[in-house]
Amino acid sequence: AAGAIVLAKTNTPEFACGANTVNPVFGATRNPWNSALSPAGSSGGSAVAVATGMVPLAQGTDFGCSIRIPAAFCGIVGIRPTPGLTPNYPMPLGWDPGQVHGPLARSAEDAALMLDAMVGFSRLSPISVAPPWASAQVEVARARHAKGLRVAYAPDIAGIGVDAEIDNICRAAARRLQETGAVVDEIAFDVSDGRDPYQAWRGAWMVAQQFANLSRLSEFGENLRGNVERGLKVTTLDLAQAEQTRQIVFHRFRELFERYDLLLTPAAPVKPFPVEQNFPDEINGRKFENYVDWIAPAFLVTLVSLPAGSVPAGMTSDGLPVGLQIVAPRFEEPRILSLAKIVQQMNPIGWPPEG
Repeated sequence: AAGAIVLAKTNTPEFACGANTVNPVFGATRNPWNSALSPAGSSGGSAVAVATGMVPLAQGTDFGCSIRIPAAFCGIVGIRPTPGLTPNYPMPLGWDPGQVHGPLARSAEDAALMLDAMVGFSRLSPISVAPPWASAQVEVARARHAKGLRVAYAPDIAGIGVDAEIDNICRAAARRLQETGAVVDEIAFDVSDGRDPYQAWRGAWMVAQQFANLSRLSEFGENLRGNVERGLKVTTLDLAQAEQTRQIVFHRFRELFERYDLLLTPAAPVKPFPVEQNFPDEINGRKFENYVDWIAPAFLVTLVSLPAGSVPAGMTSDGLPVGLQIVAPRFEEPRILSLAKIVQQMNPIGWPPEG
């Protein structure tokens, strides 16, 4: 309705379940910076289409990391909006605050343009809300500096560790914002106690999402089947405990945002991994406890219904992009994208050699 030309359906893992974009129907989507590596997922097809110039804009969905880490791995901008801003209809679970739609673009300005077209009150969604801002595109276009912003950088909010090179690149990008007027502090901020609550919530969500297909569970692929089977073991007490901890974690974020305007952290704690690998299983020699632990820095933001974006912060020594996650209070999408614009201008990475 806003004038875009819809070109195609991009590739995802089965039912968008997984952080590597591989499925038996269309095969593997490959990272445009190194085709032996993964673009992450689930919106990996969208991220690669944007990064390679196949399309200027693409839509993604994000429940755990599915916009932000593909954006990070592919060197583009992606944002997970506040739940309710983008109606989910006709997807299952009308009251779901977890899986949201958001834009992927080559620049923060383009992401703001697409976000303006996506958001808005809709009677099709029982949790739909209108944005409190008139135009993200206008606000981002006006952003010239970070003067007056109080910014916190936390290298590891999930308690899982972070690759040293990624941390160094993200920290340097955060510190560089001081040159344009921001006050930047490095802080210790730990919300790792939200990992188990997210797992319980995610398990129940998987069962509800696939409720109409539960009789065909044996036909699902390994990732989707395993997620649903784990979800079927979640108890009422598990969910009750999860909700108690979830609100504690939310208020920890709330208190942080009373002192700072924005939180910066690595979007992904690891570099892109081989496309044949289902998921990374360790970081800094430490084994992950389960197959989604590596995306905890992203899903802990999902847990508390906050918006967050990923913007390129620099390149690794082996030529791979690194994403910086920008987290803000609810409905602060224009502020996220405005800072993303400045970060991108201060840390240009170019485009994939294969793009």
